Amino acid sequence: MSLVTRFAPSPTGYLHVGGARTALFSWLYARKMGGKFILRIEDTDLERSSQESVDAILEGMHWLGLAHDEGPYYQTKRFDLYKEVVAQLLAEGKAYKCFCTVEEVDAMREAQTAAGEKPKYNGMWRDRTDHPSDKPYVIRFKNPLDGVVVINDLIKGRIEIANAELDDLIIARSDGTPTYNLTVVVDDWKMGITHVIRGDDHVNNTPRQMNILAALGATIPEYAHVPMILGDDGKRLSKRHGAVGVMQYRDNGFLPEALINYLVRLGWSHGDQEIFSLDELVQLFDLSACNRAPSAFNTDKLIWLNQHYLKTLPPEHIATQLAWHLAQQQLDVSNGPAITEVIKVQAERVKTLKELVEVSRYFYEDFAEFEENAAKKHLRGVAAEPLALVLAKLTELTEWTTDAIHQQINAAADALGVGMGKVGMPLRVAVTGGGNSPALDVTLQLIGKTRTLARIALALEYITQRAENA
Repeated sequence: MSLVTRFAPSPTGYLHVGGARTALFSWLYARKMGGKFILRIEDTDLERSSQESVDAILEGMHWLGLAHDEGPYYQTKRFDLYKEVVAQLLAEGKAYKCFCTVEEVDAMREAQTAAGEKPKYNGMWRDRTDHPSDKPYVIRFKNPLDGVVVINDLIKGRIEIANAELDDLIIARSDGTPTYNLTVVVDDWKMGITHVIRGDDHVNNTPRQMNILAALGATIPEYAHVPMILGDDGKRLSKRHGAVGVMQYRDNGFLPEALINYLVRLGWSHGDQEIFSLDELVQLFDLSACNRAPSAFNTDKLIWLNQHYLKTLPPEHIATQLAWHLAQQQLDVSNGPAITEVIKVQAERVKTLKELVEVSRYFYEDFAEFEENAAKKHLRGVAAEPLALVLAKLTELTEWTTDAIHQQINAAADALGVGMGKVGMPLRVAVTGGGNSPALDVTLQLIGKTRTLARIALALEYITQRAENA
């Protein structure tokens, strides 16, 4: 039998990083085992589900590169199938109609709690046949009354739950719509899911779902419950810890490779190795190497990984990821150096793609003002002579290469008998508008001769005006 995994998010919000990690583990396991990965949208919560959330999930999966082999399937398009299964369970005496009101069930549970018992539905309609004809009802599954359910969890190990602890859960509401535990079971059965990899908040659902699968005569898949992700304060990861939606990390300037690498290490390890390519992950991933304890999200570690990938991935690849940020920050790079050349000199100097755009603007756009602190420190009267000499020497160049530019800057410093700092810093502020840039010869070469000369001239005007206004 071919291995089949699935990722089955509910479209009630963005793709959370916890969900993305679950999807990644399911995807990796399918790829490692030569199996199939299915995407299923569990949209039966009609009030909370939205197309916007569906789009966010699909966009997040696409950005991460987690391509599905089948799907996306939508549960709202499968209601006829669920109704058939409910009817089958009723006909076989494995489910029954329950006419209890919400108030009756609440009272039942309150009495059990007061008596020190576990609150649950007491099965009062389980074997009754005196069905009223004018009252609404739900359909409940007849859970076994004795015995135990054994989950041989691929991450957590053996888990046993006594059937006496489980009540007869509702599988169809009074309006006929199926409930979560029924739709999940039917879909896992009909889609041939062999391995269910999901968050450990579903552990309590698993024995119930296994019992329904057994009642249907279906093959029960293997289960692997992944511990949750915590914030650095030890509490469940949420918005108060910062970004939790996958696309927010894209928006903040992270590369998908960095997020994938980081998420897989949240709960899985291979020795002391920290950096993994996707091919390595497919080869090495093993569910048995997943931790049983929750993992804490560490943004600093993610930033470190992002910097690693910025430095090591091909500039052409980074450029494809940078395109979205260039559009968002409205930086037109068509009039200037090739963006890949800018990436080569800037990638080691930044932490994110967003920052890469911010610090590269001067390569493509002229500026009317200099950064205040940098100008105050370096565009003073004493800088006029070095800048004027550099302007003259750079104007003479017939070839605008890094070597030629470097020689002319050094020649200006030598002619004035001053250190490079006296020439270099005023020149850097003049051509970039601020005090930080890659090496000057490379920076000037990329900016281009026309822009460089015009900006030095602008800096000299600034120095003159500053002296006049002093």
